[in-house]
Amino acid sequence: MTDHLESSIFGDTDRSHRGGGSGYPDHDDHGHDDRGHHDHDGHDDRRPLSRRERRAERRHGRTKPPLWRRLLVIVVALAVVGGGAFAAFTVLRPVVEGALESNDYPGPGSGEVVIKVATGANGSAIARQLLSQDVIKSTKAFNEAASNDPRSAGIQPGSYTLKKEMKASDALAVLVDPANRDVTRVTIQEGLWAKEIYAKLSQATGVPVAQYTAAAKNASALGLPPSAKGNVEGYLFPASYEFDSDTTAAEQLKTMVAESVKRLEALGVSPANMERVVIIASLVEAESRDNADRPKVARVVENRLADGMRLQFDSTVSYGVGRRSVTTTDAERADDNPYNTYLKDGLPAGPIDNPGESAIEAAAKPAAGNWTYFVTVNPSTGATKFTNDYNQHLANVKEFQAWCQANKGQC
Repeated sequence: MTDHLESSIFGDTDRSHRGGGSGYPDHDDHGHDDRGHHDHDGHDDRRPLSRRERRAERRHGRTKPPLWRRLLVIVVALAVVGGGAFAAFTVLRPVVEGALESNDYPGPGSGEVVIKVATGANGSAIARQLLSQDVIKSTKAFNEAASNDPRSAGIQPGSYTLKKEMKASDALAVLVDPANRDVTRVTIQEGLWAKEIYAKLSQATGVPVAQYTAAAKNASALGLPPSAKGNVEGYLFPASYEFDSDTTAAEQLKTMVAESVKRLEALGVSPANMERVVIIASLVEAESRDNADRPKVARVVENRLADGMRLQFDSTVSYGVGRRSVTTTDAERADDNPYNTYLKDGLPAGPIDNPGESAIEAAAKPAAGNWTYFVTVNPSTGATKFTNDYNQHLANVKEFQAWCQANKGQC
């Protein structure tokens, strides 16, 4: 190799020594060629050397350069090779270091970070959110951990408290455990009035009742159907809810309204007819406890309206005067308010409570029948009797009154 480098850098030392490598043999000081003879005619019999002869001559007859020149060749060669290696190392170093560096934090992390998982967020979206808040070092590490844990498919929406710079698998372990969700859980029963729901929500969430009252006045922000005319009563769907700690009163009410509208739409109720259906559903909710009886109660309402009869429901009177009771007083039934169906024809001015799904379905799909009267003869069991005969109705009313006498304070 050094011979080759010497030749490349300094040229052919043999040729330099012999006068330029013309292809002819050099002559000695006496004019003889280096093969030692002339022809007998006095002419020089030299001929061009063949390629093989030239190679042999260079190989065997070449004079070696001085030692210092040979050392210089080696130094230059090493400098060239070393410079290239350094340049390559400079370029490739970040790539190599990146390949060798871990894409995961060692954990356990520090501080607090609140992550809010939105409804419908998939694993990739959650990973990006964790990365943006420096909970994890890379989405790759989180996705790898998630692919090895079948529970990752069940991460529930809500707020979670994690740390910065966590090991990806540790962050995943927090998210897959429902106990770590920072949410407020509240259950709203069927038949509550809006003001009763506000109090219940406030107790669970800590949001003042005044904020719910104020939010209810902004009908356009709640998603109420136009036929509701801005009245939220009847549209706060009773169910179990989970709200993040920062969910506002308006957002909570909007969620509940959306649930009611969804049920109405599923039953094929048009926006223009939603208010009527919800009013009847609220009457059904107040007047009947048995799901099997509810379509019958809805039919009684429709039959009375069709016959021009006043509804005369005590539940509407109670709502109008703001006092919950099974029965009403003469004074209450004489109170002139738009909800008093003893004094007013047709339906009350609006819903009298917030009905559940079975009541809404009953109002949208009443049973077939000719009943115009009903009475709950046993409030403790909810037993209800239906008839279209007024005298039979009076007999049923007496049965109810006897129950009240036997159960003082429950009517």
